[in-house]
Amino acid sequence: MSNPFENTDESYLVLINEQGQYSLWPAFALVPAGWTPVFGQETREACLAFVDSQWTDMRPQPKDAALAASELG
Repeated sequence: MSNPFENTDESYLVLINEQGQYSLWPAFALVPAGWTPVFGQETREACLAFVDSQWTDMRPQPKDAALAASELG
């Protein structure tokens, strides 16, 4: 069985948590608690490009600041 997180033929979402951390997520899978979709349903490459453009500071952020930043886009 192949890893659904590495399948280039699938559609993906980009998720963000309360600390401003991003995750690439297969579109067919349920979004886990504590995560919010912020981009997609798109190709894996488009989602990775979005994460690269948005997640410039890898340090966890305070909960309120991270969600506010994701809404500003």
